[in-house]
Amino acid sequence: MKETKIRKNAEFRAVYRRGKSFSNNLLVLYIYKNKKSINRVGISVSKKVGKSVVRSRVKRLIKECYRLNNSNLKLGYDLVFIARTAASDKSYSEIDNAIKNIFKKAGLYG
Repeated sequence: MKETKIRKNAEFRAVYRRGKSFSNNLLVLYIYKNKKSINRVGISVSKKVGKSVVRSRVKRLIKECYRLNNSNLKLGYDLVFIARTAASDKSYSEIDNAIKNIFKKAGLYG
């Protein structure tokens, strides 16, 4: 799992600069085709979303929804999720629906 994460600021910036964005009311997803045969994921939650407990909860929900849905996705992409402030008080099922919706918009279901 460690090699499938985007951690460095330069990697995040490259996805923002070169990638395409898709959004809904809870999330923004940037995707960029990489040269590898795996999907790499980064999650960004701003301090505007809430205090550290709330931000960590949102990150955990996004991570778990991605983990359960990634077997259906096309491979070879860098994905960066950005949580909007509306995501702070949402349940697991609402986040899951938002992620599925955004994957369909991006055409990532393979």
